[in-house]
Amino acid sequence: MTAFRTHTCGELRAEHAGQKVTLAGWMENVREVGNNFAFVVLRDFYGTTQVVVETAEMSRIFKSINKESTIQVEGTVRLRESPNKKLPTGEIEVVPEKVAVLGRCRYNELPFEINRSRDADESARLKYRYLDLRNPAVKNNIILRCQVVAALRQAMTAHGFMEITTPILTASSPEGARDYLVPARKHPGKFYALPQAPQQFKQLLMTSGFDKYFQIAPCFRDEDARGDRSPGEFYQLDMEMAFASQEDVFAVLEDVLPPIFARYGTYDVASSAPFRRIGYTEAMETYGSDKPDLRIDLTVKDISALCQGLGFEPFEGRTVKAVPVSGCHLTRKQIDKLCADVEVQAGRKPYWLRSDESGALAGGVAKFFAGKEDELKNALSLGPDTLVLIAAGKKTEAQKTAGVMLKMAGAQVPGHMDEKRYEFCWIVDFPMYEIGEESGELEFCHNPFSMPNGGLEVLLSAERGEVDPLTITAFQYDLVCNGVELSSGAVRNHDPDIMIKAFEMVRLGEEDVKAKFPAMYNAFCYGAPPHAGIAPGVDRMVMLLAGESSIREIIPSP
Repeated sequence: MTAFRTHTCGELRAEHAGQKVTLAGWMENVREVGNNFAFVVLRDFYGTTQVVVETAEMSRIFKSINKESTIQVEGTVRLRESPNKKLPTGEIEVVPEKVAVLGRCRYNELPFEINRSRDADESARLKYRYLDLRNPAVKNNIILRCQVVAALRQAMTAHGFMEITTPILTASSPEGARDYLVPARKHPGKFYALPQAPQQFKQLLMTSGFDKYFQIAPCFRDEDARGDRSPGEFYQLDMEMAFASQEDVFAVLEDVLPPIFARYGTYDVASSAPFRRIGYTEAMETYGSDKPDLRIDLTVKDISALCQGLGFEPFEGRTVKAVPVSGCHLTRKQIDKLCADVEVQAGRKPYWLRSDESGALAGGVAKFFAGKEDELKNALSLGPDTLVLIAAGKKTEAQKTAGVMLKMAGAQVPGHMDEKRYEFCWIVDFPMYEIGEESGELEFCHNPFSMPNGGLEVLLSAERGEVDPLTITAFQYDLVCNGVELSSGAVRNHDPDIMIKAFEMVRLGEEDVKAKFPAMYNAFCYGAPPHAGIAPGVDRMVMLLAGESSIREIIPSP
């Protein structure tokens, strides 16, 4: 096979018995079972093979080698007396005749046991990532990533998309995060920016006459790390289509993703096309989040009107949201822990009460509903043994807290989450504008380059005062799976007249647009096709497929 081996450590089977072979790999373990008798596990990228030591000379050699040294073993394959059916190579073993050390491990003690590295402290795992990756369970996530990327490329090519590479050194563009800057040697005092996304480049490709573009694109954003976000860099399946609508984009991903999730996913149940579509406003009202986890059967209820005049100050004049959790038998201590966890994540204190086994309200803030028990029960359809989690504050604050309550309760209270499945949905009709918290004036809510639903006419109507700008929605959409946002996309605003009018709504004129986005504006003035796109995150996708809760588990060097 190579200069150092005739077979891999995952290759030998019963039919190889009697053959002379040469293996190379890491000495994973040595188990002595008597004088001059031991079992050695040899591991490489492909698997493990058992080597049986039966002589004093071989015993002396193996005892002198530290674990995790790389070695070469020449010997004869024979059948095991007691096969291990759990291993692909479990029918055979190798009797060594010659051993050579190729790369000696100089340490008697390792930072952690290789096959149990996932149990080690994460800082140690990251410091010794090269050892962590020797663990087959960790290595398999990287293999999965490679397979998924290859499958994505194949599927996109089959759908008629061309893979085109866009620049890494570019100009700064507004993508919602901080840029990484690179000094320009030939232009002192000036800088390139690493792309937060290839957004402008792929739109320019559409104006250039390319019909379908895709790329496994590296993106760079100076953001804080979290479970589903890598700090610094990430990869996305970036795609754009000319002469395309929102429906065309949906059709492509609904055809590309389900087979990949079915083939590579940890779970064998997934949404089929068409994915469920939920309006942004509905998602926030029903789930308290624009990233709903549809595996959870809980929903948010608005009880604001019912909660006025109760004599409980946190509810007065506030939006009040409730999440009823039926069949809940948590103890008071467990409820307090749940509420404390919600407060840490949401930043606001939740409240609670419960309907006991007889249906009577008790605990938490139940006393404040004296005289309104029946109204609350009817509003929430309360039955016995139901925990009611309550959030109050400004509308957005109450929604966010309710969303956190829903997800945590769904995960912790048995019977409310069908965990082992993939549930996709599209979040659509995002608001085009919002009132800025700091400015108090109209601002773009999300992507300023999305096409407004209603085009130029709805913007003119808003300018005339006939339409509230806050009611204007955009052809913008998110793809969500199991409560994780996989991607954002939009139908692009390709018409300079509509673009200028959209920016005038936020007090920016034509000259501002030309100055800030000269490339796209000028290109669109030469006749741009309607176009739309999206960019699912590869890292998050593989994280879901691997069944991992942290994105660092599927990145080679996080």
